[in-house]
Amino acid sequence: MFYVIPYTLTASDTVNNKKRIDKELTAGVIHQVDVLFQTGTEYKNLCEIWIGGSKMWPTNPEAAFRGDGTVISFREFVELRGTVNTITVYFWTIDTSILKQIVVQIGLLQKELIMPLSFDALLKAIAGIS
Repeated sequence: MFYVIPYTLTASDTVNNKKRIDKELTAGVIHQVDVLFQTGTEYKNLCEIWIGGSKMWPTNPEAAFRGDGTVISFREFVELRGTVNTITVYFWTIDTSILKQIVVQIGLLQKELIMPLSFDALLKAIAGIS
């Protein structure tokens, strides 16, 4: 399944007043992250993604995703174990005359679909042990 978090920036969404959107996800494994920037953003619309109060992407603390007609897409393997897991996306602009939509997409699958056997179960299966 994919969770989609779209947001169109407003003039009040500045670095000192970032728009915060919380999205509750089920348990599972985040296997894909996509961030889509419309053409014409001139790298002046930004976002960052947090999970459980910790910044996840981009990884370095001082950075944020930005682009212009860009799709930032990467594979990931982050397990969410709780029944409710909150992902937080912050959006802002450094030029209030450029206010475009940014779309964040999070791919989430049950752990059993991505990794159907534990390592021990895999070794037992190879050895023919039940």
